[in-house]
This record gives sequence, structure tokens and C-alpha cells, in this order.
Amino acid sequence: MASETKSMDEIVALCRRRGFIFQSSEIYGGINGFWDYGPLGTELKRNLKDAWWQDIVRGSAAGPTGDPLHVVGVDCTIIMNPRVWEASGHVGGFNDPMVDCRESKARYRADHLQVLGAVEPAARLYAYIANDDDQRERAQKALLKYERRDSLDAARHQMRAFTALSADERARCIGPDAKEPGTLTEPRQFNLMFKTNVGALEDPSSIAYLRPETAQGIFANFENVVNSTRVRVPFGIAQIGKAFRNEVTPRNFTFRSREFEQMEIEFFIHPSQAKEWYAWWRDQRFAWWQSIGLAGDNLQLREHDKDELAHYAKDGAGTSDIEYRFPFTAPGFGELEGVAHRSDFDLRQHAEHSGRRDKAKYFDAERNERYFPHVIEPSAGADRGTLALLCEAYTKDPSRASGVFMRFHPRMAPVKAGVFPLVNKDGLPEVAERLFADLRKRHVVEYDPKQTIGKRYARMDEAGTPFCFTVDADTLTNHSVTVRHRDSQAQERIAISAVAGWLDEQIRA
Repeated sequence: MASETKSMDEIVALCRRRGFIFQSSEIYGGINGFWDYGPLGTELKRNLKDAWWQDIVRGSAAGPTGDPLHVVGVDCTIIMNPRVWEASGHVGGFNDPMVDCRESKARYRADHLQVLGAVEPAARLYAYIANDDDQRERAQKALLKYERRDSLDAARHQMRAFTALSADERARCIGPDAKEPGTLTEPRQFNLMFKTNVGALEDPSSIAYLRPETAQGIFANFENVVNSTRVRVPFGIAQIGKAFRNEVTPRNFTFRSREFEQMEIEFFIHPSQAKEWYAWWRDQRFAWWQSIGLAGDNLQLREHDKDELAHYAKDGAGTSDIEYRFPFTAPGFGELEGVAHRSDFDLRQHAEHSGRRDKAKYFDAERNERYFPHVIEPSAGADRGTLALLCEAYTKDPSRASGVFMRFHPRMAPVKAGVFPLVNKDGLPEVAERLFADLRKRHVVEYDPKQTIGKRYARMDEAGTPFCFTVDADTLTNHSVTVRHRDSQAQERIAISAVAGWLDEQIRA
């Protein structure tokens, strides 16, 4: 099902109603750019992270040469020595252009603003946030009302980037939440890192930062991992952890947040093998997202153009994005994971800034060579991945009591099964409770004895539970239960003694 047919408002409403995602500090009015995961959302996100860790770190995949993949894990601190961020370039270069509105007091990313209006002297221009359909429609209506027109003139009215406007044009521009022209300030650079202080005194010597990415902790620990384990190039270091960016305009639910979680791999290789390992990781990561339920047309793999490449990827093996068509980006796509050849930029930077230089080089015994390994980095967002799973799963179905169900892959589903006694008497609850106790040893399952069976199915459909087992009168005589399949609503009977093994197989499929 194409994502553009879905309503983001409806998905957000279901997330709140069923306990997937809440606004952080909601009882106090919330705080922009921060989100809490409820019981179902916590399980969904944990399933995603556990699957990533299992398949990347503990899995048995073979690389492009046929040899087993070797990846180890680390868990680095959120606050590191601030010199780490000087070496990585974040202190001096991790900036976004920011614009303030003097009228509305709102703040925007300058490169996220589009303007609509005629390209002629004295014409009034209206700004809106790119990919925000509501704001674009308001800008169009305001322009038509001001010019007393019924429709836009394609030859006269144009959409342009705010950053492309001249000073005179910016003076005639009305901000997204303003009524008067000329209230938007000149773009200025804004560092995205959150500052904090370490220790009792708040002075320049105590300044530190919340990490804006998890990768640098891996690079800073490269020597420690090599010296304390038996890893040999090619090998990877993986980490799942929180990162923080003081986004100018956090928006689109959890897609662009100020606190988020990353799933990153830094895979260290000999420089001569960059192209084959980049291609392998690019294709493997795309296939992995497909394997957990994003297998339709809403997922795409896009290679970066040369003018998009980051400073560390210039003239490298390549950079690509795995992108998902979210309802708020449709018909376009939003980044889900990036796969980049980072060359040896980071290891060289840390060797230089820490004063270690040649000492930090890796010694390759097989090649009898000392060098800085190149790096292939697959970097995914756990929050964006969770959001993509939610958007993909959301499925309307008027034939169901709930009107909607969540079509999660069984491996990702927060609740794997529901267990119901058909009626709350005649010994059925006791049998159902024993089955529930057996299944919950290995999986998240729910026991629900109340209301009609239809209402119980509806609750499980909204939670995305793939299977429901019902204990009925026949169970007492033939020792079987009815299993109802979420997607097809088909039912079949299986032996109660086979349920646990059957459920294991369905989740692994």
C-alpha cells in the first residue's frame, strides 16, 4: 500500500491512543523535539534494535570474499572529552543556517524554507516549510487573497529556496507564522550540539557536549578494541545509543527530534577493498530493511550525487541512502539509513589531535603493512526505523471492528500473540492461563478474558498482534485451540501442545 494514501494525523492519533508514542512531558504541555515511547512502542523499538544487533553482531553472514563477518560491540558514554568533537569537526563545522521571525518568535532552518510569489519588483512573497502541505496551502491562499486571484499563474508565480532570495526579496517576504513582511532575520549559523558543564564550576574549562552522533566513540576506542581483542581487518565495531542535536525546527513526529537513537557500524577495511565492501554493505542493509517488513515500493536505495558527498567521503567508494516514503514526505522519500565510505578521515583526525599520529596506525601482520584503515559506515536511526515500521504497518480495513490494523512483520510486532478463553467459565480460563504462562516464557503475549471475542480481536489488531489463540469448549475434548491470523483473519485449529513451537516458527519466518 502506498504511503501517500495514509494520514499522518491518524497514525499519530493511534500511536497515542494505543501507547506506541507520547509527547514527552505532555502533562506540562510537552517539549518540542522530544518523545516518549509507551508500552507498545517500547517493545516495537526494542524488537528493531534487537534484530539489528542479532543480525549484525551475532549473525553468521559472510562478506564479499565469503569469509564470516566479524563485528564486535561497544557502549560509549554520551559525554566525552570535548577534544573529541574538535577533532571530528563538530565544534567548528556542525552548523545549520537559522532564521528567526521577529513577529511570531518562531525559529526555522533557513534551508528548510521555501517561498512562493512572483519574480518581479515589489511582489509579496510567502514563506513556508518545505514538505509541509498545510503550510504550503496557507501560503498559496494568502498569496491569492493578497493578489485577488482565483488561481496561481504557473508562468508568473514561482517556488524558490529562501536562501536564494536577495536582501530586497527577504524584506518583502512574510514568514510561515507571520502576517507582516520583513520579519525574518538574515540566516546565521547555529551549532547543533547541546552544551553542558562537567564538575562543580560552570566556566569555560568545564564545557562539554552531549554527543551528536555515536560514531566518534567508536573511532576514539579503535586502538582499545584492537589491543584488547583478536579482531583483524576487515572487522566492524557496532554501537546502539542515544545522540542529541539541538535541531532548529524539529518536526514530522519522531522523524526529526532533538534526542534520538542511532544504530551504527564502523567497518574497518584495507583501503584497496573499499569499493567491494561498500557495495556489499549497501546491498545488505537495503535487503535487511526489506526482511523486517519494508519490502514494498515505499523503500528505495539512492546513490548520492557528487555534490552531496560529505567532506570525509570525497572521491571515495560512494555514499547512498536507504529511504522510506513517509506520509509527510510523499511522493518523495526521507532518509532511513546512510551507507558511506568515510575513508580514513576520522582515524587520522583523532591520531593527529591526540598526538599519537603513527602510533595509532593499524599493523596488518598478513600484509606486513602499517596503515590507517578505511571505514564503511552503515548508520541507521532507530527512531526513524520505528516510525517507518509504524507507517508501513498502518492499514485501514472497514470490514474490521477496529477499522484499522497494524500489519507488522511478526518479528517486529510488539505483542506476538493474544490468548483468550472464549468464555470466562467452564474451566476455559484455567487452560488459557496455562497456555499464556507457557508462551510468555519466550515471547511478549497478552491474556485477555473480557468482552466479546470480536472486541478482543479488534484490540489485538490495533496493537499489530499477528496471532490470537482462543480456548473454547472443543479444547477440553480434543486439546486443540483456534488460531486467528491477523492479516487474512483466517482461522485454523492446532494442537495446544504444538502452539509454542508453531509460534516460534512463525516469528522466525
